[in-house]
Amino acid sequence: MTDLAEFGFHEIFIEGDQSAPVLLLLHGTGGDERDLLDLGKSVAPNASILSIRGKITENGMPRFFRRLAEGVFDQEDLAFRTNELAGFIAAAKKHYHLEDRPLYALGFSNGANIAASLLLRNPEALDGAILLRAMIPFEPEALPDLSSKRILLIAGLMDQIIPAEQSKRLAEIFEQSKAEIKFILKPAGHQLIQSDLQDIQKFLAE
Repeated sequence: MTDLAEFGFHEIFIEGDQSAPVLLLLHGTGGDERDLLDLGKSVAPNASILSIRGKITENGMPRFFRRLAEGVFDQEDLAFRTNELAGFIAAAKKHYHLEDRPLYALGFSNGANIAASLLLRNPEALDGAILLRAMIPFEPEALPDLSSKRILLIAGLMDQIIPAEQSKRLAEIFEQSKAEIKFILKPAGHQLIQSDLQDIQKFLAE
């Protein structure tokens, strides 16, 4: 079996129905591998779940990559961490025998941002993604081919951390990359609301 320990991630794997997609849970700043478990189980009760903790800490709070300031990302570290995460996903698929199952990222905030970075930089790592309160991780020099990817992007109109324009621009990039993108902008802040769960359930049911 593939040794995942070399990657250094804290992870939780929960086996589900083998005919259901796998959810890769990616928490927001200050969360950990347990943070989104209840959300994952509620929106996809039959899915297998792979949840991991970011390896970067900022003032003691786990993250998936470094930032220089609020909304200003360390692009060198983002590229390194994205490639590292793609390597971990490939190894985890072999380790847990998930190669034949579609794998969707379910990320919130910082976790959604690195999932977006994966789609733009290492699109082979994911079959699709559910991005909650995400912004553009970087402007790609060349658009990837995302024609086989399904993406749900949910943004909050009153989000004080991520401007709605950032989320709109990310949706445009995915659309230009030929992804099957559903973008929902709703009267909400940065925190998740009940209708987010309903939107995710509908997306996964389709």
